Amino acid sequence: MGVNDVMSHTGSDGSTFTERISAAGYAWTAAGENIAGGYSTAAQVVDAWMASTGHCNNIMNGIFTHLGVGYYYAKSAPFKYYWTQDFGRN
Repeated sequence: MGVNDVMSHTGSDGSTFTERISAAGYAWTAAGENIAGGYSTAAQVVDAWMASTGHCNNIMNGIFTHLGVGYYYAKSAPFKYYWTQDFGRN
């Protein structure tokens, strides 16, 4: 997202997050994703996700048993700080 100057669940190649986690070899039966930009610390982004109904629902959803977290700093990009959480169950 930082490299391509976009904040989206859709990848730069048009892929969905479930297509990307499948391509990475994760065999999922349930999946969810949270993304955020502009928060400089993990505490800030988690606070923002917890204050958002949809994001909080992903975090608190008991069906998910796996979590992947990504962080990227892009000094010249608009948000600078990019965060991703992928949730899954296989």
